[in-house]
Amino acid sequence: MKRLLKLILGWAFVALGIVGLVLPILQGLLFIAIGFAILSQESEWARRQVEKLRHRYPRLSDEFDTAADKASAMFKRVANRRSE
Repeated sequence: MKRLLKLILGWAFVALGIVGLVLPILQGLLFIAIGFAILSQESEWARRQVEKLRHRYPRLSDEFDTAADKASAMFKRVANRRSE
């Protein structure tokens, strides 16, 4: 169940990020980074994509780590609410 929740949440953030690329009020890249951070926990494909991006854009690696930490904290809050 947690795996399914992570996949749905991850793809939802990626979709929101894609929408955010064309809308000025959303931070598209941030949502995409959060989505891939969530997906990389469950998907080998997403994990490889993240590593490729880290290698290609090393300066963005710290920002990605920050987004991953935020996503992990958010997922834990959502998972705890569902279990109560």
